[in-house]
Amino acid sequence: MTDTAVWTEDPVRVGLVGAGPWARAMHARMLAAGPETRLTAVWARRADAARETAEPYGAAVAAEFAELLDRCEAVAFAVPPSVQAELAPLAAKSGKALLLEKPIALDLAAGRRLADAVDEAGVVTQLVLTKRYHPTTRAFIAAAQQLEVTGARSCYLHGAFLGGDFATSWRLEHGALLDLGPHLLDLLDAAVGPITRIRATGDPRRWTELTCEHENGAVSQASLSGSVARERALTRVELFGPGPELVYDTAEIDHEECWPVLRREFATAVRAGRSGELDVHRGLRLQRLIEEAVRDLRS
Repeated sequence: MTDTAVWTEDPVRVGLVGAGPWARAMHARMLAAGPETRLTAVWARRADAARETAEPYGAAVAAEFAELLDRCEAVAFAVPPSVQAELAPLAAKSGKALLLEKPIALDLAAGRRLADAVDEAGVVTQLVLTKRYHPTTRAFIAAAQQLEVTGARSCYLHGAFLGGDFATSWRLEHGALLDLGPHLLDLLDAAVGPITRIRATGDPRRWTELTCEHENGAVSQASLSGSVARERALTRVELFGPGPELVYDTAEIDHEECWPVLRREFATAVRAGRSGELDVHRGLRLQRLIEEAVRDLRS
């Protein structure tokens, strides 16, 4: 029997929490496409938005969060971090696997509570760090880990906070450090080496500059902004050392290639009962790094 046939017979039944632009553009579409998963229900605090998200895929609209839990074996979250941190522990306690957005919470204390709930329940978790599921990203990280890196420069820049669907209240309030920071810090931590210290300057709502010290002695810079006029987002990492530089640039990436990999790996983890590398504890590590940067900015 082929893998596709296996998944068609036993797809992971996923409920979606959230019905905003990201839930509609990515989560619902990805989970409904299968064959590894089936979108069974959608719940959101606005019932009309939940209906608009669910109907194209024949999914049910849950009247309450508890009803959503009754209709699925795994829960995907596409909501602000504060809402995810409130509801995901309840889903974990109900024995549901979790597909989590970044950051996993608004602050470290809430992130710890979520991770503790996951550990107590023993459920599978996976982070939607989108770029990590693209083969170009994986090839870059693998190549980087074979290099001696002395220093690195990186940036994640876009103009989504200037207006449009993704200029949401939590992004405008907390800025690029919480929204874009997890992506860039994850890449630097994985490619250069574990980050041991962060210094931060700037304004998270306009431009933030991070200096990261790594366990191997390397130093990296990270520039973050969601408030610059760009037609396309730019994520770029440049690694320098005794040998030739290594460059990663998302201009070469088609993000549509990420979704099938993400879906397949989540479904595989759920069926195996084992989380992969990008789990809630990876999210908690990134939350710790962000918290350190936030403290530096406030001081």
